[in-house]
Amino acid sequence: MVNPTNPFMNFDPMKMFDFERLAGELRRGGMTAVDMQSVVEAQRRNLEALAQANQVAADGMKALAQRQGEIMRQSMEQATAAVRDLMGASSPEEKAARQTELAKAAFERAVSNARDMAEMVAKAQQEASDVIARRMAAGMDELKKMIEKPGA
Repeated sequence: MVNPTNPFMNFDPMKMFDFERLAGELRRGGMTAVDMQSVVEAQRRNLEALAQANQVAADGMKALAQRQGEIMRQSMEQATAAVRDLMGASSPEEKAARQTELAKAAFERAVSNARDMAEMVAKAQQEASDVIARRMAAGMDELKKMIEKPGA
């Protein structure tokens, strides 16, 4: 059953770690103090990177929705023009040939539009992933500097 105060079922990260034991291990390993200001600043930068990645993803999805709207408008205009064109055909053979041409053109546009939208999604995902990857790399460098012993 889902706990309304914890949507992650019964997962509690506080139960996963014994922070007192972890602090004792760090002291035994020679790390006597933690620069909490550095930790807080690192977490602030993590949150900023997450917000930036979310903004990039949201901007990408907004652009995708706009593109879908453009495609729908163009499709409606093209369908209206196609109906007018077919109504002007004089013989059944001409109508059949024109319908084949229109269907082929519509299929090619649909494939092209699908490719464009897939590229837009991939680009937004890549940009958001790049933001997170850069922050992770910087975070690892920060962590390394925090745990290095002075004079080492």
